[in-house]
Amino acid sequence: MKRNQNVLEARRTFLKATAATSATMLTGGLGSILSRGAAANKPGEPIWIEKTIPQLQALMGSGALTSRELTRGYLQRIAQYNPLLRAVIETNPNAEAIAVHLDNERRQGRRLRGPLHGIPVLVKDNIATDDEMETTAGSLALLNSEVPSDAVVIERLRAAGAVILGKANLGEWANFRGFAPPDAYGWSARGGNTRNPYVLDYTPWGSSSGPAVGVVSNLCAAAVGTETDGSIVGPANANLVVGLKPTLGLISQSGIIPISLEADTAGPMCRTVTDVAVMLGVMQSPFGAVAGHALPTDYTRFLRRGALRGARIGVDQRYFDDYASYGNPGDDDTLPFVQHALAAMVGLGATLVSTDTGDYVDYIDDDFTALLMEFKVHLGQYLAGLTHTRYRTLADLIAFNTAHCRDELKYYGQELFEMAEATSGDLTDPAYLAARSHARTAARSGIDNALARDDLDAIVAPHLTNSVSAAVGGYPNLALPVGIRPSGKPAGMMMYSTFLQESTLIGFAYDLEQALNIRRQPQFLGTATDPTNAGLCPAPPGPHDHDDNGHHHRHNHR
Repeated sequence: MKRNQNVLEARRTFLKATAATSATMLTGGLGSILSRGAAANKPGEPIWIEKTIPQLQALMGSGALTSRELTRGYLQRIAQYNPLLRAVIETNPNAEAIAVHLDNERRQGRRLRGPLHGIPVLVKDNIATDDEMETTAGSLALLNSEVPSDAVVIERLRAAGAVILGKANLGEWANFRGFAPPDAYGWSARGGNTRNPYVLDYTPWGSSSGPAVGVVSNLCAAAVGTETDGSIVGPANANLVVGLKPTLGLISQSGIIPISLEADTAGPMCRTVTDVAVMLGVMQSPFGAVAGHALPTDYTRFLRRGALRGARIGVDQRYFDDYASYGNPGDDDTLPFVQHALAAMVGLGATLVSTDTGDYVDYIDDDFTALLMEFKVHLGQYLAGLTHTRYRTLADLIAFNTAHCRDELKYYGQELFEMAEATSGDLTDPAYLAARSHARTAARSGIDNALARDDLDAIVAPHLTNSVSAAVGGYPNLALPVGIRPSGKPAGMMMYSTFLQESTLIGFAYDLEQALNIRRQPQFLGTATDPTNAGLCPAPPGPHDHDDNGHHHRHNHR
């Protein structure tokens, strides 16, 4: 683990930082899962707290709940809890009006738009929404810029009837700006520092910290995050969330502020496997290598008890045996919970097989080299599509951050921005092409060879360890909660497989989730703290601080 230490540490920083009227849409597996999959309500709580999407649909279909009531309830919880959690950057000023319109459609007996009809969803603030909300990746630089259209994934959500409730906080620029300290993995200049709702001074991870904290705290029914490497599955592990990073190409990248089009993907982040299955069916919008493949139209049909019976599950042994090297410092007490989950899998009829997908250290430097070059180019392409902004290049953003140091560089710098800007940005360079090819081939062969050699159906790794193999290989990775430690901190594990095996992972995860039954609401333990000022900025010039477009900085959600 000593070789390529500078690159490895840089990459690790990125990884860590990073009813009757309802019957028309309750098709396939949905109608059979209404009574399962959610934790019980506390006395006096609203009926919608902790409910799954199918359960919310049943309540709305029966007349016991409206989308307006549900949307207003979530907005009230955001107002109550967001000053502490900072999971939401801004709320949609039209959310209630949209919910009323969807209620009217339901009341008039019109066919529901889809499985999300009237369901409020939070989306990460690097996913474009062509409405009254901002899309900024948490940065003050993109305030008041305008996107050309909704991201494709937003189009899919709206078409299925979702209420886009608001924009969730994130590690700024998806944690690809600088070397963020662990207590700032969920910080952005616009949103502040996202806090873990289970233990406030435990990391929420990043960069999809806001979606994770928002959904697990019942600030929304479901959430959408994004991942280049670890940014969905990491926050999911840290916050008792079920998160799915899908196969690269299953969900469109269009309209998502990029790190790398060779790795970026959106994915669902939910309280239950059931909701992940519902969301994935709505969000899928295939392109590239996935285009043309036959895909399930409803992933809820894979929510089946008994799915693990006869399955062969690989235990990615090096990540268990050397947690000190690969895991998050201080989190080795998650291992007994993962082992308990593995024993539960055996009890459900699975066979465990020790396996090895290889050491990601062997290709992490090439992946990092490729990411830096891709970021410079792909971000520039995204910025070129915006209007009402003067920031068109990575160099422009570096200059903005320097000019607004006290707001943007308060807790850490912009070393990754600077490293990316120093590259040629030539994506035809043979050295770049070789680096990207080696990293992707090594990651894929590590997983594929293990699956074939040991006749496996899926592979598991412990809490906050191997997100790299599936991310770099473009393969699916599902993060699943496996317990809550005596400290109150969540424990999770990861389960990954090969190209387009989301249905397999969902089936296995559902079977295990139902057996473990560990879902619990957050208790807000610990003490809320902010990161330490990094001391990178000069003393303030005076009482007034404006950006160079003449606009006051806005830090709170609108």
